[in-house]
Amino acid sequence: MPRKKRDIRNAYRAAGFAERHGKGDHTIFSHPLVDEHATVDGRDGEDAFQYDERILRRLLKKKQEAERRQQP
Repeated sequence: MPRKKRDIRNAYRAAGFAERHGKGDHTIFSHPLVDEHATVDGRDGEDAFQYDERILRRLLKKKQEAERRQQP
């Protein structure tokens, strides 16, 4: 069973991504160490799509790599 959109949003929040609202039910997440942003659309109770999971994994990986590069 796929995760819900609320779980995807909570994962971004837990990772320290800043959140701002877009048009309608879109939420845009960004992080100062990552050069991309992610848009999550839909209501919290809806099932997340595979691309939502894929984008989440990619941006979390980029954040970890950027943090690793900053450490002396």
